[in-house]
Amino acid sequence: MTQELPARSTITTQEQVIEERERERTFRAAPKLDKSPLHGLWALTNRDLLKWYKNPIQLFISLIQPVVWLGLFGKALNFGSFISSQPGITPAEINALTLKTFGTTSYFSFLAGGMLAFIILFTAAFAGMSVVWDRRFGFMNKALSTPVGRGAIVTAKVLQSVIRSLIQAAIVLGIAVIFGMDTTYFTPASIAGSFVILFLMAFGLSSLFVMLALRSADWQTQMAVINLLNLPLLFASNAMLPVSIMPGWLQSVVKFNPVSYANDGVRQMLLGSTTTLAPLWADFGVLALFAGLLSVLGIVLSWRFLSK
Repeated sequence: MTQELPARSTITTQEQVIEERERERTFRAAPKLDKSPLHGLWALTNRDLLKWYKNPIQLFISLIQPVVWLGLFGKALNFGSFISSQPGITPAEINALTLKTFGTTSYFSFLAGGMLAFIILFTAAFAGMSVVWDRRFGFMNKALSTPVGRGAIVTAKVLQSVIRSLIQAAIVLGIAVIFGMDTTYFTPASIAGSFVILFLMAFGLSSLFVMLALRSADWQTQMAVINLLNLPLLFASNAMLPVSIMPGWLQSVVKFNPVSYANDGVRQMLLGSTTTLAPLWADFGVLALFAGLLSVLGIVLSWRFLSK
């Protein structure tokens, strides 16, 4: 009896060693957890994009409003017809007057440039809604429990909004060209430059709306914020009308609106606009400063206010 105990003990120890080695092999064979910030950033960004591009109806609905503005308002509000109704005016004078007022000979082209900023503005406004719904349905708590930093969570919300905005802006630009937008100044460089401007605008506005939603769990409050900011940002800009025909007090407001500089830069790049709010380098500078300040502010505030 005393001889069997050491033998059993030896067998048990050998089995434990074998099991431990098997566990070690299994652990080594298992995929390692990628804790890099970029991996977490892309995973969260792709999660929101996946919900968007798997629901094409949402994309279709988001394009209806700018298309209606282009097809109805842009074509119906024909300033050239208003001017030509005056007796004794020649087509050359009509073109000269339209060029002086809008910076281009076609009001439709002028409006089409503004519609690119329009779709960016309204898409960016709903970037904060994603934060609200994630908090409401508990996903935000799960994301905050992972190794992904809070700054990456906020940046992912901004990036998914920026990507959606630029895709929708490209579609609207294509529709505007089909409807009759002037393409005389279209070059690969001008198109790329205009989308850099739209990227900066989308990044800044998305950061703003995400920042405003960091502590909100009520979608009604967020919708009220969207309605409060969207229309003033749109109508207190040069999206639909040139600054020169606005009242003096409104012209001063327009100069402090980043949407105005996005419209101005896009029109200079795509339409060769002669009626400008600022030099092209100033448009890029204002939007770069706007995007940089708000993105940094959003990340800093996320460290303080983003919690379970």
